[in-house]
Amino acid sequence: MPALYREYYKEVLDDNGNITDLEFTYDDSFNFAYDVVDKYALLEPSKLALVHKSTEGVVTKFSFSDLKRLSDKAANMLKKFGIGKGDSVMLLLKRRYEFWISIIALHKLGAVAIPTSHMVSEKDIAERLRLSLAKAVICVNSDDICEKVDGAINSINCADNSSDKAKADKTSITQIVVGKPLEGIQSFDELMEKASDVFNRVETNVHDNMLYYFTSGTNGAPKAVIHDYSYPLAHIYTAKNWHGAVENGLHLTVADSGWAKSAWGKLYGQWLLGCGVMVYDYEQFYAFDILELLQEQKITSFCAPPTIYKYLVLEDLSKYDLSNLIQVTTAGEPMPVEISRKFREKTGLIVREGFGQTETALQICTPVGCEQITGSIGKASPLYDIRLIDENGKEVVDGQEGEIVIIPKLTGCENYRNILPMGVLKGYLGDEKNYKEVWSGGIYHTKDRAIRDKNGNFFFLGRNDDVIKSSGYRIGPSEVEDVLMMHPAVFECAVTGYPSRNRGTLVKASIILNSDYVESEELKGDIQNFVRQRVALYKYPRKICFEKELPRTSNGKISRAQIRMRDCYSNDFNAH
Repeated sequence: MPALYREYYKEVLDDNGNITDLEFTYDDSFNFAYDVVDKYALLEPSKLALVHKSTEGVVTKFSFSDLKRLSDKAANMLKKFGIGKGDSVMLLLKRRYEFWISIIALHKLGAVAIPTSHMVSEKDIAERLRLSLAKAVICVNSDDICEKVDGAINSINCADNSSDKAKADKTSITQIVVGKPLEGIQSFDELMEKASDVFNRVETNVHDNMLYYFTSGTNGAPKAVIHDYSYPLAHIYTAKNWHGAVENGLHLTVADSGWAKSAWGKLYGQWLLGCGVMVYDYEQFYAFDILELLQEQKITSFCAPPTIYKYLVLEDLSKYDLSNLIQVTTAGEPMPVEISRKFREKTGLIVREGFGQTETALQICTPVGCEQITGSIGKASPLYDIRLIDENGKEVVDGQEGEIVIIPKLTGCENYRNILPMGVLKGYLGDEKNYKEVWSGGIYHTKDRAIRDKNGNFFFLGRNDDVIKSSGYRIGPSEVEDVLMMHPAVFECAVTGYPSRNRGTLVKASIILNSDYVESEELKGDIQNFVRQRVALYKYPRKICFEKELPRTSNGKISRAQIRMRDCYSNDFNAH
């Protein structure tokens, strides 16, 4: 049976076979859980959907038939707690396979899933529960997750909130624990045992809310991105043309279930293509673990953030049989050119880059079969009309930097809500002001900056706030970071602007050293000279700080914003 994506997706080609546009066909009742998961279960019940390796090394395989039965039971279980169409449920499940069972069940109910990173604080959980009016939290008994959830629920219950009694109602939020049972908390396993595996389809509309993803936010409080039931279809191109997922293959994306990257690489697009998803529930990352997994499970396509590749290239890759691995990709933050070069030398595989946001599907990438241009994040996805504009909203010419924006392909419509491109957020929960801001002028603003060359290749510069303005020059941190990564002493780095009395801002490099190097003033000078010889004089880092670790957002990205904030409170900038 052909993969199901063909029922919904068509590529429009030019005379040279290049994809110029994507066409989607679907009913208003489209629901990924019923029309993809359950349909595979009906037509190919034994088809492999999910391979899960636990922290103890236990491998469990799930067919689509397994997932249909288990998600039906989970839907019935949640229904008994009053969860139905439009209700929201938070999922704090790390990489447990119960995440996939739960999110499919929520789709079947017409409910809203809130995938959440286990790294968030008790306060973060409470804020998310309040904003979303969540009726339940399904959390894994690991680390201190259950304690944080319990504390968050209690803080809401104890709040003096007479203006909204529903929020303060002690019975309004049900806590369900996955893993080792906890006294006084509902057990996922026990509830599942009692639940029926017969569940009748709930009619949903493709424009209904399906997901709330809280962004990490470079500035201010995280915002809740709303995606509807059409969102899974936007990731067909992601899986097929970027990840290189293939029918009956096995794809591994390294991402926690709380990140939007998990929706990109561990669920929707892959299953629409009929490709299995690999999930590794590790506690501590070790490069050799990932390499052994790629070998033993015969992974066919792999996607990971640049930090993972930085560790992989330190290993002797010749010890591992990676012959089944045919496609490798990266996204999340700029990929250092030196790391990409080393990985290709050791494996023969080209790491193809991609770019997108929690608010959207894949916007820019180097597709399967195309050359990865050094330093480029690729070309615009045919899903979107991507352009670069200046501060006045005018499109810039090739070779000039600008903000990445998405232009709706349908024009002449005053209400941008009626012309939403596939995969672009439906709104920010309870935050109409911010939503109008990102759609100012009738175009979607990413607030990320790039340069495009004459061949349509984009070169990422950073967030609007990340671009450094020093002595009248504008400096993209990624370019300097690429050169720093070529120095043998540098394992990881972040380049930011540092307050300066004389220059306004100077270039600062925060560096984690490789294990066989010791920090010293001499090494600082050597790194500075190394960079100075390879970039324009105004771009080299005039300030270098050696760090044991770099601050990160809840989804694992290096946070330049936190470094800048910390430096703003420094007392010594007047000396520079």
